[in-house]
Amino acid sequence: MDSKALGDWIQSQIGVEVSYEESADRLLVPATEIARVCDLLYRSPSTYFDSLSCLTAIDKGPENGHLDIIYTLYSIPFHQTLHLRVELPRLQENGALPEIPTVSTIWQTANWHEREAFDLVGVHFAEHPDLARILLPTDWVGHPLRKDYVEPEKYHGIQVKF
Repeated sequence: MDSKALGDWIQSQIGVEVSYEESADRLLVPATEIARVCDLLYRSPSTYFDSLSCLTAIDKGPENGHLDIIYTLYSIPFHQTLHLRVELPRLQENGALPEIPTVSTIWQTANWHEREAFDLVGVHFAEHPDLARILLPTDWVGHPLRKDYVEPEKYHGIQVKF
């Protein structure tokens, strides 16, 4: 099945409305439904996307107002790649980090991918088993791949910004 047909199939199977983005050949999935959609794509014998190749968080900037999370799935038996995109607000109404359900219960590789997106972009993955920084020190302030991130002058007395 091509990406557009997969989008139609998802809608028919679980009633989640997804949009096909023809220019990027990917599906736009509602953030609240990403785990359900991924679970379906993994468990169904007709799709069996058995690998999460990549999960990337992209800050579209304060003027745009949202982040993109891109999931790259691969089905080894069907030799097929599928890209899913989720849009999240940069912050929740209460000022907290944006939140999305974890897919680490489906693919173990998501554990590390989600920790990296949390660490560098500031996306909270609900029900993640160990959502902790993975690249930066635990006491680091902020998320350096955010467009509005301000690099600190010093960190524990060490000159950081030159």
